[in-house]
Amino acid sequence: MAFTVIQNTKINTQVFTFSSPETVTYPVAPLVSAKFYSPNGVLTLKIRATLYMNSDDIVPPIVEEPTESGNTLTMNYDYDFSEVTPETCDVYYIEVDYTSETVGDITNVMSYMVNLDPETSRGTTTTVER
Repeated sequence: MAFTVIQNTKINTQVFTFSSPETVTYPVAPLVSAKFYSPNGVLTLKIRATLYMNSDDIVPPIVEEPTESGNTLTMNYDYDFSEVTPETCDVYYIEVDYTSETVGDITNVMSYMVNLDPETSRGTTTTVER
């Protein structure tokens, strides 16, 4: 198994505010896409995630090593979430390449925002595009 974090970057230049914050559940689950491609003939899963984090938290998320179980790859993005609903957010773009001997068997990517205090975590399931 091999994974490479291609990018982990804050992409907004000004703080982001949801237009209807009362309808948002915090922490916001990651927005994720996943697709196979074959650079240099090696089947690789490209995972792209957009994360919304409290703009008061200045430390970027930590991308944990992915885990593979059956046809599911689990991606965890660690952060320190405050227990207070944020007024503004920073938006992070994360891009990861993942490969293994069984990468072609993966059909779903489970992505989680994992609070360093695990009482507050959120996740999402993404179907892999073929």
